[in-house]
Amino acid sequence: MIRVSLVSLFPSTKDMPMDGHDSIRFDLQPHPAPTAADARAALVANPGFGRVFTDHMVVIDYTEGQGWHDARVTARAPLTLDPACAVLHYAQEIFEGLKAYRTPTGGAAMFRPDANARRFYKSAERMAMAPLPEALFLESVRRLVQVDRDWIPSAEGGSLYLRPFMIANETFLGVKPSAQYLYMVIASSVGSYFKGGADGVTVWVSQNDTRAASGGTGAAKCGGNYAASLRAQAEAVRNGCDQVVFLDAVERRRVEELGGMNVFFVFQDGSLLTPPLDGTILPGITRDSIITLARDAGLAVREAHYTLDEWRADAASGKLQEVFACGTAAVITPIGRIRNPEGEFVAGAAGTAGGPVTQRLRKTLVDIQRGTAPDPHGWVHTVF
Repeated sequence: MIRVSLVSLFPSTKDMPMDGHDSIRFDLQPHPAPTAADARAALVANPGFGRVFTDHMVVIDYTEGQGWHDARVTARAPLTLDPACAVLHYAQEIFEGLKAYRTPTGGAAMFRPDANARRFYKSAERMAMAPLPEALFLESVRRLVQVDRDWIPSAEGGSLYLRPFMIANETFLGVKPSAQYLYMVIASSVGSYFKGGADGVTVWVSQNDTRAASGGTGAAKCGGNYAASLRAQAEAVRNGCDQVVFLDAVERRRVEELGGMNVFFVFQDGSLLTPPLDGTILPGITRDSIITLARDAGLAVREAHYTLDEWRADAASGKLQEVFACGTAAVITPIGRIRNPEGEFVAGAAGTAGGPVTQRLRKTLVDIQRGTAPDPHGWVHTVF
């Protein structure tokens, strides 16, 4: 076992505030039998999404009264949990999703991991969990990218998807916040999220299920939100759709978001609209990036409510030109058609392939992420 400090491998972290956790050190425990280079190359050549995993993981423990401790990078392995583990009964769990990209110079970089760190902290607060210091989050993902750098696919569109998550692992049966937590980061070599790549997707409007309600956990990235969306997603698949779009929980009229992505509407005058962050919608980092890039390009962006009836009418009249979904996994994906039990309509006048605004924003974002264009906002964090 090799014991190293935060600053010994990454001098740039010496000025990072650790929120009282500056004494935390990472133990490096290399995998005793890492995947052979030829086997790894075969796995990452066409990885799909979320099924090819790297050799290592990060683990950090939390104990009430002791704080965060025993940070380590170790071989990826199954977990051993007690049947009375709190997460299994009361669902105290949160997660994040971000990507590392291979840069043109052969290095690696992450896109806006500081934003993920802030959202993870807020999600923990909402779920009554122990917040992880943002600097510790950043160091954990940096460590994993560095040790498993060879798992980043070199094929076009490939990246290393990072999944930080936290679970309540105290052994007890009683409804209260856990006194123990387990924070981990795993990584997966990935290609395009949708099989059709950037081609338009068809979405199903859920009539019976809603994703979140005011005062709930809609703005937190917790597993329960996604579990609640699965029945509607299954319904979407049965009806030949790729994704489900949810309406508000009160009137069932306003468009909120897809099962795992935010949504944007592009109008004839070049302006964009996206539903507002009123507590029921996840504050997507890709969403925020698109708003910034659109305004950089001189486009007006409104955060406002938009109903399904307005969507249908504006698409029919030509006022609505383009519609796209966005998220870390799918980046920017055009929405081509909308279906519900009453029928189907084309999402916008541009049709199913995505219009010029969607394509331009996607290219601008991807070029910044992959280091082939200037990064005016300092979003890209170089790892090595």
